[in-house]
Amino acid sequence: MSRTIVPDTIARQPWGMLVPLMGLVSLGAAVLYSAAGGSLQPYALSHVLRFIVFLGMAIVISRFSRDFFRTVAYPLYGAIVILLVLVEAIGAVGGGSQRWLNLGFMTLQPSELMKPAIVLVLARFYETLPHAMTASWRGLVPAGLLIVLPVAFVAIQPDLGTALAICFGGAVTMFLAGLPMWWFVGAGLSGLIAGPIAFFTLLHDYQRNRVLTFMDPESDPLGTGYHITQSKIAIGSGGIFGKGFGNGSQSHLQYLPEPHTDFVFATMAEEWGMVGGYFVLFVFAVVLTWGTRVARNAPDRFSSLLAAGMTATIFFYVAINLMMVMGLAPVVGIPLPFMSHGGTSMMTNMICIGTLMAINRWSSRPKSIS
Repeated sequence: MSRTIVPDTIARQPWGMLVPLMGLVSLGAAVLYSAAGGSLQPYALSHVLRFIVFLGMAIVISRFSRDFFRTVAYPLYGAIVILLVLVEAIGAVGGGSQRWLNLGFMTLQPSELMKPAIVLVLARFYETLPHAMTASWRGLVPAGLLIVLPVAFVAIQPDLGTALAICFGGAVTMFLAGLPMWWFVGAGLSGLIAGPIAFFTLLHDYQRNRVLTFMDPESDPLGTGYHITQSKIAIGSGGIFGKGFGNGSQSHLQYLPEPHTDFVFATMAEEWGMVGGYFVLFVFAVVLTWGTRVARNAPDRFSSLLAAGMTATIFFYVAINLMMVMGLAPVVGIPLPFMSHGGTSMMTNMICIGTLMAINRWSSRPKSIS
């Protein structure tokens, strides 16, 4: 009976994931409303409208076939690399970084789009690579070049957080493709050796200050340690149940920097307390568990790698942002998915969700169907 009342396209959506996600977006809108001093503008209303638009986009993406994803993998990757080149040539500058392209109707950050694109192109690469070659240089060098090219452009902007996110999504995809563990161990050890050299030679002054501040934020609480210190105060002052909706002093009195973007979790925790924090963690656990299940049940190698990489991309956003606002990681400018105000970030995460919805749909059909 329900099938005659509810259209099949709607009934087949993964509502067990989407309903909690809508709850998280609603909480984000409430936090943004409060951060704007009790006004729908300029954050809360646009946040909700963007989610509605990008949810529609995700549903459209979920209808695409495996063959479509396979076909567009390399062209899409190449198009985003071209956009990264255009950022260097004509990109808009903001906050000391050159990361955006002004399209008139919106400001686009191409580096954000590379996060899901790198997963897609690597999944396609390893699908076409014979299993016997995966553990050879043929499985490492081409994939490494696919990662290094966009990372180099993103690092120039400079945007260390996004560069690390691209590397993380790519590394997870390579690991799950079957590359030998000792390669990753060797890369980690090389990173430990190269880290100090890069710290003094490649990082900008503000990036070095972020690392030093992470190690000892109390050494300069009114200077480089201000962001983390105020974020900790906001989170801790919320207690169990929070100060109440609209009563966050740290954000309302402008002690907390970027209360609507990078530090939106601290804004939320001050007003909604530990209970609100647990709700946020619960929803992310639901989304990530669902994504992991989609990857595990995927019908083929390409689909499995694609689903796992998209889930890892969302995880990186969540983990780094939450660690950042709690002082467990340096401040690198990673927004919190579905809560922070920002169009490109919302679009990127909904692309990941839409791709997972597509793979979930493929898994519910006979494997011979693409």
